[in-house]
Amino acid sequence: MRAMRVISLNLNGIRAAARKGFYAWLRRQRADVVCLQEIKAQLEQLNERQFWPPSFNCYYHPAEKKGYSGVALYARREPDEVIQGLGWPDVDAEGRWIEARFGRLSVVSLYLPSGSSSEQRQQVKFDVMARLTPYLRRLRRDGREYIICGDWNIAHTKADIKNWRGNLKNSGFLPEERAWLDRLFGPMGWVDGFRVVNQSADEYTWWSNRGQAWAKNVGWRIDYQVVTPGLREHIVAAKIYRDRRFSDHAPLIMDYDYEP
Repeated sequence: MRAMRVISLNLNGIRAAARKGFYAWLRRQRADVVCLQEIKAQLEQLNERQFWPPSFNCYYHPAEKKGYSGVALYARREPDEVIQGLGWPDVDAEGRWIEARFGRLSVVSLYLPSGSSSEQRQQVKFDVMARLTPYLRRLRRDGREYIICGDWNIAHTKADIKNWRGNLKNSGFLPEERAWLDRLFGPMGWVDGFRVVNQSADEYTWWSNRGQAWAKNVGWRIDYQVVTPGLREHIVAAKIYRDRRFSDHAPLIMDYDYEP
C-alpha cells in the first residue's frame, strides 16, 4: 500500500506563497491531501490556473473580510462530501474550518484564531477553544477517523518553543492554552500525530519575522496534524520542510499507511 501523504501549511497569503514558488514545490510532493490556512484571498482573486492544480480537487472557504484568514483543502481523490464551516456564524465568517470526507476518514483544515494582536482577540480565541471542546468530544464518538490539520496557534510544551521562558505570558504559550492541549491530548483522547514518530528537539513550524528567528531557528511548533487514536498506528513518517520558505510557517508533511 502506498502511504497517504497529508501536507498542512499556513500560507500567510496564498498569492504571496505562490510568488515564492509554493505551487512548483507542491507538484513534486506526491501529496494526497493538502490543507492550507490563512489564504487571505476571495475566490474572485484566485482565477489563475496555479490556484487550481489539475491533479487535485480544490475547495476554498475564504473569510468574508478581504485579505484575512480563510482555509482551503486540495484532495487528489474526490471526497464523498465537503463541509465548509462549523455552523457557527462568527467563526464561519472568518473561514476557519473545511472538512473533506473519504469513506470513514475526515481530513480537516483548521485555522484557530490568534490572540496575539489584542486582548479582545485573545478572548475570541478562548471562546472558540471553549466551543471546540464539546464539538471535538462529539467527533471522537461518531465512529469516524479524523486528521485535523492546521495552525492551532498554541505551542504545547517547552519542547515546542525555543524561548519558552520569555513567552510564558504571551498568546500561544499561555498556561490556559497549554492546559487545553493537555486535555485534548489527554482525557479527550486526541493524538499529536507528529510526536508519535518524531521526538526530535528544535522542530518548529513558525518563526517570527523579527530579528534572526528563522536563521537561528528560534521558533514555535504551532501547526499540527491532530488525529483520532485509530490512526496512531498508521503514522509512518512526519517531517517539517525547511529547505525553502513560502511563508512564516513551514509545511508539515505526514505519511499514513491508511486506506480510507
